[in-house]
Amino acid sequence: MDRWKRITAAQRTLPDEAVPVVLAAQGSHGPVVHAVNLAGVGRGIMVGARVVDVQAIHPDLHVEQADPEGDQALLARLAHWARRWCPWTVAERDGILMDVRGSAHLFGGEAQMVRDMHNRFAMQGLRTRLALAPTRGAAQMLARFGAQGVICGLEDLGAKLAPLSVAALRLPGDTVRLLDRLGLKTIGALEGVPRVGLMRRFSGVAETVNPLVLLDRALGRSADPLDAPPDAQVMLARVRMAEPVIDPLPWVEELAEGLAAQLARAELGARRLRLTIYRVDGEWRWRDVATASASRDPAHFVRLVTRKLDGIDPGFGFDLMTLEAMRTEPLALHQDRLDGGRAAGADVAALLDRLAAKLGPTKVTWAAWIESHKPERVEARMPALVGAVQGAPEMLGARPLRLFDPPEEVVVLYAVPEGPPARFSWRRVVFLMARFEGPERIAPEWWRDRSGTRLRDYYKVEVTDGRRFWLFRDGIVGDARGGDPRWFVHGVFG
Repeated sequence: MDRWKRITAAQRTLPDEAVPVVLAAQGSHGPVVHAVNLAGVGRGIMVGARVVDVQAIHPDLHVEQADPEGDQALLARLAHWARRWCPWTVAERDGILMDVRGSAHLFGGEAQMVRDMHNRFAMQGLRTRLALAPTRGAAQMLARFGAQGVICGLEDLGAKLAPLSVAALRLPGDTVRLLDRLGLKTIGALEGVPRVGLMRRFSGVAETVNPLVLLDRALGRSADPLDAPPDAQVMLARVRMAEPVIDPLPWVEELAEGLAAQLARAELGARRLRLTIYRVDGEWRWRDVATASASRDPAHFVRLVTRKLDGIDPGFGFDLMTLEAMRTEPLALHQDRLDGGRAAGADVAALLDRLAAKLGPTKVTWAAWIESHKPERVEARMPALVGAVQGAPEMLGARPLRLFDPPEEVVVLYAVPEGPPARFSWRRVVFLMARFEGPERIAPEWWRDRSGTRLRDYYKVEVTDGRRFWLFRDGIVGDARGGDPRWFVHGVFG
């Protein structure tokens, strides 16, 4: 919700704070509540409720579309940023887990570290619910159902968890309802029940939804380690000068060779490079270049980067340069050809890179194929550095190599019922049909075309002088979508 507020405030005025606002995501039976603001929480609106049901109870409800993928991307970035407090952090579906053992003393103790976390998240406009506990499960439970900023040790862990609802174990709704019918509404009540009967009841349930297994992990009776992802590899080459210089060109080759060596050791290739020069007055300048395919050829890096050096103001000189691979892809060590030569594909990719570096990334394009029945929509243009060309979609029939955009209307002089025109005029020339093939009917694409669009019947037509055309009739008689059908020539064969 905080992320939505920050994005929306930059575009338009936010609703009044007294108005309940929910973010809706698609559920199995229609939109459901994905997040709710404080006003909505005060009215009892719960996450997971159907939006139509909430609107029936609260007519003034303000509904916006949720962005779960964007939320997870932000959470992943925040988890990486949270490594300022400890080296092991991981993002889960609605929170961040941190293993702070051995690092709390660096911030003056646990209480001071929790306070620092709260303040730094607040500086970014993000509210937090923080808890520090000896186990991963206990910290999750206390952060969501306990007091704000609670800190507990192993000796008082049981007392802190006892008054919490069994929903704090993050169980499925049917399991929570079952425990509620059994009178086990709190963690303390669940802990006080003999385990033999409950273990028999939940013996066939997965560990991730078994309340006894989750309770044992929260109380530290069984292991629940934090599996933090490894740090992202930073591919960066740098060179320092003994004194300020003006011309960066002599050091570009050294940077390129250093970066290529790092990429080779990691079996990676660069798709985007950034050259940065640091001036002696504290300012810096950078230039970005992209590649059509993953590469770690230092000579290719030099050719790309040197085209971007024009226009960089060195000021009074610079004493540090870096070349970083901002985006990488796996690129295994391989030999292009048996004789040691380069593959033709590598040469094409290098040519695209040089043209894009000189003309601009949006000026160099190639064909992109789109799944569509309409011939004029099948081919589009895309920047050559965005991605590889996909194979052409499978066609039901042969298509002419040359298409007219837009199709050109022809004047029908004599028409054959349920067939193409026997005589037609196109570009002030009269043609007499010799033979034809068809029709191939292409219906409107209802998810793209506006209402009233007419279907097409395509014919391959050969005229008396041997030329072949691709004609179509726009509409049929009596389709109630316009007047008489019109004829167009869409392409020519040969």
